[in-house]
Amino acid sequence: MATRWVDWSKTTRSKDYRGSGSFATFLIVGPVCFFLGILFASFPYDFPLLWTSDPVSPSFYNELETHIRFMHQAPPLIARLLNIIIFLGFLGFFTKLFRPSEANVLFDGASLVLYVIGAGVYIANIVKGMRAVSAGTWAKEEGTVFEGPITGTVVLGREDSLRVLSASNTILALVLVGVLVLQAGQWYAESKEAAEVDDGDKSEGKGKRKSQ
Repeated sequence: MATRWVDWSKTTRSKDYRGSGSFATFLIVGPVCFFLGILFASFPYDFPLLWTSDPVSPSFYNELETHIRFMHQAPPLIARLLNIIIFLGFLGFFTKLFRPSEANVLFDGASLVLYVIGAGVYIANIVKGMRAVSAGTWAKEEGTVFEGPITGTVVLGREDSLRVLSASNTILALVLVGVLVLQAGQWYAESKEAAEVDDGDKSEGKGKRKSQ
């Protein structure tokens, strides 16, 4: 079944090969770097919660909550732009995986899996966490039923909820870095293959000259 959608005859030297230098790669790397920039801007807030054992002051939680609430309550245009940028990444993957070569399946297929995982973390954890922050669901004790913009049972308190959100940011950053590593690996593999082909052509040319 795999032979139906994979073009095994296509190589990195083929004219219709969509490799690391194609516009589709730009559609992948651009959104990934954009979201890594957003996560890097949030790193000063995530660092005290995850990467240090120093006690966190209550004022820091207030600042973090204000920051998250400000981001979540941004104008709807911001959320739509983020969704468009996410879609551009998927468009780049689908373009590179249309009648793909073996290299596309290995590198771009694995990158797509990581990208889907990142989208799942963003939707299931980060967006949900930001909604919880805006709704203030930790206003009641854990185990009680909360009724408001978000209805359900309170599972985590304020500090734990913010730590989970920070951990989700870290997981998403690692996944996105994995996408960049795979795309860089594809570029490196193409460069090595091109160098080997050039060396082979030069050796073959020298052999023909000697035989003449």
